Amino acid sequence: MSPPADRGSPRKVGRIPVRNLWLLFLYANDLARWEGRFNMAVEEDDADLATLVGRLLTRAAEERLRRNLSRSYVRRSAVLSRVRGRIDVLATEAHDYLSRGLVACRFEELSTDTPRNRLVRNALRAIANRCEPEVAHRCRMLSGQLGRFGVSDRMPSRAELAGDPIGRNDAADRLVVALARLALELALPTEDLGAVAGTSPVRDAVAARKLFERAVGGFYRSELAPEEGWSVRTGSHLDWGAKGATGGLSVILPGMITDVALTHRPSGRRIIIDTKFNGLLAPGRWGARSIRSGYVFQMYAYLRSQAGRGDALADGAEGLLLHPTVEEEVMEAATFQGHRIGFATVNLAGEASAIRSRLLEVVGTSSARVSE
Repeated sequence: MSPPADRGSPRKVGRIPVRNLWLLFLYANDLARWEGRFNMAVEEDDADLATLVGRLLTRAAEERLRRNLSRSYVRRSAVLSRVRGRIDVLATEAHDYLSRGLVACRFEELSTDTPRNRLVRNALRAIANRCEPEVAHRCRMLSGQLGRFGVSDRMPSRAELAGDPIGRNDAADRLVVALARLALELALPTEDLGAVAGTSPVRDAVAARKLFERAVGGFYRSELAPEEGWSVRTGSHLDWGAKGATGGLSVILPGMITDVALTHRPSGRRIIIDTKFNGLLAPGRWGARSIRSGYVFQMYAYLRSQAGRGDALADGAEGLLLHPTVEEEVMEAATFQGHRIGFATVNLAGEASAIRSRLLEVVGTSSARVSE
């Protein structure tokens, strides 16, 4: 276990302060309104990211237990002395239950053994293996407490979680479920050989990359008001608009999926944002640095493939390549064949307020319209 960090310097994952990963996490999961809940714990924590997540998860789980666990109807099968729900005719006949005064039934009952509660219990058990001893003990204790409340330790499937959506009356579950997902992601075992199951040294960095990609979309959803005409879409598929394509082209033609698309109909603006979790500038010829050419071509394809197809917003759409940095910042832009494309960075080593201001600033700069 690594020694505690100096209280005078913030704990970091790579070169990014943990407090800023917390900010990204909140925006990535549309939980910006929860920011003040655990800020003190994040600012003062001197542990690694897994221990911090374990500590926050235990706090959220404890609060959920104090307010009673959420319940929902779950499907059950049982052999009973009276009919409940629907009779399982095949099982009843196959085992000759009727001769013994029994009947096999399928029914639904209100239970705490829901997919989301099982997810939290499994996350507590998994992250405990990566936490400091004190936090690990709390994780295991809470896992056992959930078991005593009727929550089984069977890991829910994706289908089960999809069938257990969080409604308006269950808003308190959003934070604990999001933390549970992050905890499970951090606790995934590696394929490396070793005497003890562990996690990859780059696991935290991979989690940080995913957080950044999702956080950018979550930030704009949170900060750009729909009542002011803004709409935000993430993970949108773009059609190439190919004509006369041969039969097998659709199988091998790469797809186009945008990270974030901002639309402001009152001003006729559409901004396509593509996020990358690496440096904006790469070594070029003769030691000079330049923007990575593949990213420029990718953004150009996004914009030009949608133009001239009857959508005025697409005809003048803007693009923004957005990269994180912990050093110098870049913010440049130019117009290419009617499309304004910006190249910008956001400093994840700065203060939270500076990160927010920068994300709004780069969108404003990327939209500056100039005549060709």
